[in-house]
Formats: sequence, structure tokens, C-alpha cells
Amino acid sequence: MKRLTLLLVGVVALTAQVSAQKVLGNGQVSGSLETSSTLYTPDKKIERPDDHFGSNNYLKVDYANGRFSAGIQVNAFLPALVGYDALADGKKFYLASKYIQWRDKNFDILVGDIFDQYGNGLIFRAFEDRQLGINNSLEGVRVGYNFGRYVAIKGMYGRPRLYTEYSKSWVRGADLSVSLADIMKASAITFNIEGSYVNRYQSLSQATEYWNRIHSSTMGTDHEMTRLQYYGVSPNLNLYSGRVNFGWNGLTVRGEYVGKGKDIDIDNKYEKGWAALGEVGYSYKTFSVMGTFRAINNISTMIDVFVPELENGNQNPINTSGGNTINYVPALTRQYTYMLANLNPYQVKPAEMGGQIDLCYSYRSKTNRYRYWNFHANFSTFYSLDKIAEGNRMLYWRDINVDVERQWNKKWKTLILYSFQDNDDHQAHIFVGDVTHKFNRKMSLRFEVQYLLSGDDSNEWDGMHSEGDWVAGLVEFNLAPHWSFYVQDMYNIGQSKMHYYNGGVSYTYNRTRVQLSYGRNRAGYICSGGVCRYSPAYTGVNLMLTSSF
Repeated sequence: MKRLTLLLVGVVALTAQVSAQKVLGNGQVSGSLETSSTLYTPDKKIERPDDHFGSNNYLKVDYANGRFSAGIQVNAFLPALVGYDALADGKKFYLASKYIQWRDKNFDILVGDIFDQYGNGLIFRAFEDRQLGINNSLEGVRVGYNFGRYVAIKGMYGRPRLYTEYSKSWVRGADLSVSLADIMKASAITFNIEGSYVNRYQSLSQATEYWNRIHSSTMGTDHEMTRLQYYGVSPNLNLYSGRVNFGWNGLTVRGEYVGKGKDIDIDNKYEKGWAALGEVGYSYKTFSVMGTFRAINNISTMIDVFVPELENGNQNPINTSGGNTINYVPALTRQYTYMLANLNPYQVKPAEMGGQIDLCYSYRSKTNRYRYWNFHANFSTFYSLDKIAEGNRMLYWRDINVDVERQWNKKWKTLILYSFQDNDDHQAHIFVGDVTHKFNRKMSLRFEVQYLLSGDDSNEWDGMHSEGDWVAGLVEFNLAPHWSFYVQDMYNIGQSKMHYYNGGVSYTYNRTRVQLSYGRNRAGYICSGGVCRYSPAYTGVNLMLTSSF
């Protein structure tokens, strides 16, 4: 603990020193520091983790000088926090990313760790999300060239990061975008035709070794290569996509289709995959509506199909460890910030179809800018791709929700939310009230009250008991621009009778924020951008520090 404290003090001091020297030669230095540390305390109702302390730390430094830029990121897990088990076994300090880049008006080349996305990410997305413990960057080379505003093309090649190491697989790809609107000199519209190709290569000898491990008890190991060839397994997995984007006078239309060669699925079978995505949106002044439809089948693509997590029954790369994917398949449902509305978020299934509709309308007073109404409604539903008994599809998820925000005057603002969530065998009605009172320009007080009315106490929802009815509340006091205090509690009044309490204080100065909190955290899914990871229950003291320069 003392060593960690000294390390944090040293890193903060280094950050402050660099911050004071932003200009280096003719270039500019920028960066960020983020650390989250938890001391797990004893709790009679929740098992304490074996490691009584965890700490995730990220230090990033970038340098830019004209068309040239470079950067590195260093991560330290001392050890990793609970729920980030795939990141590091014990304490680990490593170089998480590095790059050098040259960019001019039309040409771009990057050598190092690549973060990029093709289209909507269904075919390829390399990104970092620290809340989810994901960093699937590609160590290699990326080259791009723009032919004016008409054509943009880029290609890449490298090996993807798999948690704290690099995979044995290799990924290459290319992306092309053609602006038909610019070619036709139609300045009033946007009209792009796009396409992508991605290839993942992993040697067949690794596949043979993997197949031996999971099937040797029933099928023997003498003819593994023959069996792999029978199933059409190839060291090369090919994916391709075609996209169209159109926009005119508040109307947007987008579509994408992705095809995928034979790849391992969650049942250890080798099958082809595909995905179809369509979006239609319209906005006019303070009104907007967006409809999204998506159907997928075995589209989530693993970086490495032979990692140990598949041997432990943890075979769904979508619902478990999202770090082992080279593409992005988020849940197309409303993403909540309220505790009970986000108690059991939807998890994407390997084969599903559905979508969502989102409507927003704002009414503003013409005489008082502090008075307005915001109306928001959302509907999302997903079903099994294949029909089951009696020719019907299984309902995976349905959420019907509406919220109304009212700014009454300079001091008072209220929000009321209702959500009905249904996963076919369990329903929940969720009610939220949110009130904010501003005493003056610096001082404000916010209250939340929430209630979840459960339809069935005995059924399970995404592998966790619904536990019946819940009630929750939060009080938050802010002293801008520096201080914020909060206390909250989430209590199950159905089965467990458990309190999940939390309280904390944060201080912000310039670009640095420090937060100290203590509480009991419920086991469940933590989501960011529609992608989730599972976090076990724990009780403890947490210290968070974020700083940028």
C-alpha cells in the first residue's frame, strides 16, 4: 500500500512537471493520467476478493510537431480490479500502445498501435474502453490517401492486442469511401458508397491443438486435420461489407451489410456469419426521430479463437470478455444512467433480429430561456433469428420508455421517467423521479427516487435472479466548480433484503479530478456504449484520479 501511494505521488508529480512544460522544442506535449484503486473491506453479506487491494492505472503522453506526431501509453495493474480478471494475473506493468504518425492534406501513415473503425464497426473496430477493460488495438501499419473530397482509401496490417499481450493471429484490411455527391457536385446532399474488407489469419496447427483439447475425450486425436478440413476450416477468415450513407435536408438514411466466412461460434461449430443494419432518421428544428434495425448471425469475430476462456464454458465473445473481438456489436437499446433502469441491461445474442425507435421533442419558451420542456420516447425489441415452437420467434428483449424533463425557472428542474422492460418470462416496471434545485450559480442540490416493480420474483434474467421489487435513492450536492458530494442506496425489498449503498466526495481543479468513495456494489453488468462486462459484488473504498495536460 505504501509503495502504491509513493508511485501515485511520483506519477502525479511527473504529470504536473510535464504539464508545466507543454512546449517541447517546436512541438506540443499533451497527455493524461487515470488511476482507479480499491481497498476491499470485509462484509458479512458479500465475499471479499482474495486480493484485498486492486489498482488500474493508465498514463498516456503524446507529442505533435506540425505533420508529425508520436505517443505512448503505459498501463499498470497492481493488481487489476475485480471484474478485470482477463487483464492481468497478479501485478503487471507494460507498454499498452505506441505510435508514430505522419499526416498531410491527403496522405496519412501510422506505424505502431492502430485505433480505427470501418463503417459502423460490424466488420472491424479497434478501440480502448477502460471501463470495460478493452484495448484491442492493432500493432502494425496503417496507410491512407484521400483523392480530394471524392475518394478516400486506407489499408492496415498487424497483430491485434489480446488483453495485456498480443495475439498469435494477424489482421489485414482495407476500406474505401466514394462521395457521389461531390462527384456530381450536389452540395445540398451527402451521398457516399463505401466498402470494407478484413482478413484474420491464424495457423491451422493452433486450430488442431485447440480441437484436440475440447474433443479428444469423445473423438480421439488421430484425424484432427481431416476433421477441420471437413468442416471447411481455413487459417484465413474473410469478412466484407458494403455501405450506403445518404443525407438531405434533415433526412438521413444509412445501410450496411456484412458477410463473414466460416468461423467458430459459441457451440464450437464452424459456420458462416452475416449482419444487416439499417437506419432512418429525420430532424426538424426541435423534433427528431431515429429508427434502427439490425439482424445478426454469428457475426462477432474473435481475435483468437483458441484462448483458454473458451475451455471454461465462457464461449460467447459478445456476452463475456469483449476484449477478444476485432469488431463492435453493441446492444441497440436505450443506455440508462439511472440505477434501477440499468439493473439488468440487455446482452446481445449471437443470432438475433430487432431494433429501436427514438423520438425527441423540445418546446422552448419564447419569453424566458430558463423555461422549457423536453419529451423523449424510446422503444426497442429483439427476437431470436430463427423461429421456435409454433412458428414464433423467441422474445429476447423489449423496452418501452418515456421521460419528460421540465425546466421551471432558473432554480428548479424536474425529470420523470417510466420504463417497461420485458424479456419474455420476466417483466419490470421502473419509475424514476429526478429533481434539481439551484440555490445560485455555484450551489445545487439534486434528488433521485426510483422504484422497480417486478412481475415475477422467481424467474432469472440474463443469468441473475430478478429478486423482486427494488427501491433506490440518491442525494447529490454540488459546489461548483470544485466540490461534489453524494450518497445513494439501492435496496431490494423482494427477496434478498440487501442494501447496496455508496457515498463519496470529489474535487476538481483545472483538468484534475479526484474522487473518494465507499460502498457495497452489486454483482451485475457494467455497460459502456451498449457493450457490457460482468463485475462481481464487492465492498470497499475507491480512489479515482483523472488528470490531463
